[in-house]
Amino acid sequence: MKKICTLMLLATAMAGPAYAGSAKVSWQEPEKFTDIRPTNESKIGFQERVIKEFDRMFDDLAKKLPDGYEWNITVTDVDLAGDVRPFFSPMVNDIRVIKDLYWPRMSFRFDLKDEQGKTVASGTEDVKDMNFLTRMGVASGHTSFQYEEQMLRDWFNKKQKEKFFPVR
Repeated sequence: MKKICTLMLLATAMAGPAYAGSAKVSWQEPEKFTDIRPTNESKIGFQERVIKEFDRMFDDLAKKLPDGYEWNITVTDVDLAGDVRPFFSPMVNDIRVIKDLYWPRMSFRFDLKDEQGKTVASGTEDVKDMNFLTRMGVASGHTSFQYEEQMLRDWFNKKQKEKFFPVR
């Protein structure tokens, strides 16, 4: 019984505030973005997949915000890691060449509101990761855009340390 009481007290002490903010992402003219070019799927299908996976990345980051916080993001440009090159063979489509010369970049505007709807942070960001091939980051497994995901996580964690976002 003593162990159960100790465990309950410890669990109560460790339980902090709830973290479950939300993200609302909009995409400003993705057809004009620098690089969301497909290699082996249709342009529209690839664009839809990019949007879906990046929406999920932003949702995952927003879950680290306090409960009731809303993070509104407008993506204005994406340049995926690598560069799409033609592959001169009738059997193979274009290929994406990943080299340190073609780092991932992303531009967006954001507005972060607290649970009362008050803006606590806003701005425009041009995020890039020129060292993306030298990082030891581990991909989450829910996206095929591991370099871009790591870039966004690094940006978010940096803002978190700067007290830009009120996260745990």
